[in-house]
Amino acid sequence: MEALLLCLVVGVTDGDTLKARCGDAPMTTIRLAEIDAPERRQPFGERSRQHLSELCFRKVAEVHPKARDRYGRTVARVSCNGPDASLEQVRAGMAWAYTRYVTDPAVKDLEANARAASRGLWAEPAPTAPWEWRRPTR
Repeated sequence: MEALLLCLVVGVTDGDTLKARCGDAPMTTIRLAEIDAPERRQPFGERSRQHLSELCFRKVAEVHPKARDRYGRTVARVSCNGPDASLEQVRAGMAWAYTRYVTDPAVKDLEANARAASRGLWAEPAPTAPWEWRRPTR
């Protein structure tokens, strides 16, 4: 994939998606790699988006592209003034380790710690994973 990009985060769509300006390129949509955050209408969805905003909005981000998803978004690990946004979202209990795509064992470890501490969405008795919530009712 591409080399490191320096971008200004100009929008936060939800807890795992950013809008950024990277140099002279048009606006880029970036999906945080290895995590899945609650959808905006899902419980904790707005809190997850707000947490990512606090981490990254109006900050310069180091974007390490990994792939493009089926929607054309850049899937990347993103560091906003230091902290890795994927790790911070999971550490705070604002996202799941996206087991289908996770390669960094730290993501799973941070999720286990957040669950054990009942942080964020893990304070709920039975949180629904976003991939389950998005699944159409049959």
